[in-house]
Amino acid sequence: MTAPAPRSFGRLPDGREVTVHTLGTPGGLSLRVLDLGAAVQALHLPDGSGGTTNVALGHPDAAGCAAPPEAFLGAVVGRYANRIAAARFDLDGHTVDLVPNEAGSTLHGGPDGFHRRTWQVVETGPEVLVLELVSPDGDQGFPGEVVLRARYAVTDEVLTLDLEARTDAPTVVGPASHLYLNLAGEGTGTIEDHTLTVAADHYLPVGRDGLPTGGLAPVAGTPFDLTAPARLGDRIRAAHPDVAAVGGIDHSFHLRGTGLRAAARLEHPGSGRSVELHTDQPALQVYTGNALDGTITGTGGRAYPRGAGIALEPQHHPDSPNRPELSDPVLRPGRTYRSRTEWRFRY
Repeated sequence: MTAPAPRSFGRLPDGREVTVHTLGTPGGLSLRVLDLGAAVQALHLPDGSGGTTNVALGHPDAAGCAAPPEAFLGAVVGRYANRIAAARFDLDGHTVDLVPNEAGSTLHGGPDGFHRRTWQVVETGPEVLVLELVSPDGDQGFPGEVVLRARYAVTDEVLTLDLEARTDAPTVVGPASHLYLNLAGEGTGTIEDHTLTVAADHYLPVGRDGLPTGGLAPVAGTPFDLTAPARLGDRIRAAHPDVAAVGGIDHSFHLRGTGLRAAARLEHPGSGRSVELHTDQPALQVYTGNALDGTITGTGGRAYPRGAGIALEPQHHPDSPNRPELSDPVLRPGRTYRSRTEWRFRY
């Protein structure tokens, strides 16, 4: 069995052609990945009646990828996922100034982050796709040349993403997948009727700017207690200052344990579909699509309203370059950054 040939996804305003690659197993998962941003554009699950259901939010063509607003649909974001306060941090006694792109902070690597780059395909097969990106020294202000590889692999029920990075100078590295899921089906309502469980006893309170307001806080007694399955609609509408600050959930959860372990479980009772997310990262950013507002049209031709999907993003905690007590994102020459994320589906 050979991999299907990549096909054109259209052209960006700057003339770059975007290609889409398909991988999957007979009767199992089918995945479409763009070379733009190494982004998952669609993820089809068998529906039990001979058809499939796409459960990933994505753009319908290259023009959609380039149009505002920016939602990072399915992309591998970086060089550092999440927010870095004041677009600067200190490293080895020197202040590093970054390019800001959100209220004076740097979000997901800056205005020209990895989600906007054309990645190079280095390996392709029926069930595997490997893409590579070279981020030069000074890219969006980050020091050191970083070479990052993203390896997607599928089996019948599991999607795996391995990220691996090396640098030639001390820097911070923390890429993450920004895959949005709606297990009812892409473009089908919101995720409010999904239930979510997160293996975390602490979360990170943030202000209206999405930046930490202090240290980790216990989830007990708050809407962020997801240690047992909780209906998302109840939690994102809860009367709690941390929910009100960002209009839902857009918070980092400090995961129990270390190494590859179960971090979260998302379920859609109406369809019987579920996914268990495993990761080796210290934190999980849970984002309930609070900024989606119907402006973006998805792959199925329907607009994405607020809460159209949920992003479960394994990563370092936000602003860790300035808050090393939260997590350590520094990568030095001779060392390799590695992360693994597995989405284990049931349908």
